[in-house]
Amino acid sequence: MLAFSDSTPPTEEKLKPTGGNESYPALVWRRLKRSWTGMSGLLLVVLLLLMSVFAEFVAPLDPKATDSGFAPPQVMSFHDKDGNFSLQPRVYALAETEELDPVTFQPIVGPDYNNPRLLGFFVKGASYDLFGLIPGDRHLFGTTDGQPVHFLGTDKFGRDILSRAVYGSRVSLMIALTVVFIVTVVGTTVGMVSGYFGGTFDAWLQRFVDLVLAFPQLPLYLALTSLIPVTAPTNVFLAFVIIVMSALGWAQMSREVRGKTLALARIDYVRAAMAVGATDRRIILQHIFPNVMSHVIVSVTLAIPSVVLLESFLGFLGFAVKPPLISWGLMLQDTSTYSVIGSYPWILSPVAFVLITVFAFNALGDGLRDAVDPY
Repeated sequence: MLAFSDSTPPTEEKLKPTGGNESYPALVWRRLKRSWTGMSGLLLVVLLLLMSVFAEFVAPLDPKATDSGFAPPQVMSFHDKDGNFSLQPRVYALAETEELDPVTFQPIVGPDYNNPRLLGFFVKGASYDLFGLIPGDRHLFGTTDGQPVHFLGTDKFGRDILSRAVYGSRVSLMIALTVVFIVTVVGTTVGMVSGYFGGTFDAWLQRFVDLVLAFPQLPLYLALTSLIPVTAPTNVFLAFVIIVMSALGWAQMSREVRGKTLALARIDYVRAAMAVGATDRRIILQHIFPNVMSHVIVSVTLAIPSVVLLESFLGFLGFAVKPPLISWGLMLQDTSTYSVIGSYPWILSPVAFVLITVFAFNALGDGLRDAVDPY
């Protein structure tokens, strides 16, 4: 038998698309969610930023509070001194033992199983002013009785390493984000203007970029940061370090953006905009800038780990942050001698924060690179 098809014209509901039109950010987000590395990097980046913003609340102790000197990390346990299991986590207070350190001949500090300290969340501890305005004494975690606990041990002055690392994330990430912001703004602007106008202007501007790229950066960092007096205020020294890093970092970004702009300036819709009399400013901002943003975003996420590593290295050498500020690089100055590392290996703990930060931003950048690529 012959089958007759329905000749009824399609209604408006049948013609209506089911999914709707997605914007470019929505498409990027949908593709980013498929990458487990990108999402794990995004989660770690969010946690790092929250930790740095709410450092007073996250840190269990006052980073400037001192104790008796080097002390090993206190391990969390779910067992009492008799080995019985308990749902309440605890740590044991540190006390001097009869054994002596073979290097310093000081009594070795070990756990005192007769003095357990129960752990909890949102406990009371050292008072602080959140953002310098909101007073408080609640901390994310710590002991229920307010006694100090050192999950990563203490440094040579008896200061809690974990609390100092949490506070140090604020300075290290602030330096990285500020430097990358300045580098991105200057590099993107110079690159787009140079690639769009071309000609003699582009040739001379690129020779200046070549001059900046030709400088050996590490010796120049050390030379420039050594020019500022040691007695200068901490904020002045920090601003000078940011300016030096930014002045030497924008050239590579501008070279990458220029290459993208040279290709975009020859596309048909840009030439059509020129033909109808669009101004150079409108063409750069409305047609070229949105198309280079995907590359800029990926470059930003990949540049932040480089700045974090550079700040840690310069801080280790003593050319980045000065006390009383705290940064991961400054904390690593205590690891300058092999004897200290051999006797007190827990002072290398800030390295873990640097590694996590570098992995987080690199993973996020790798996921974004795949998500923003239209091909």
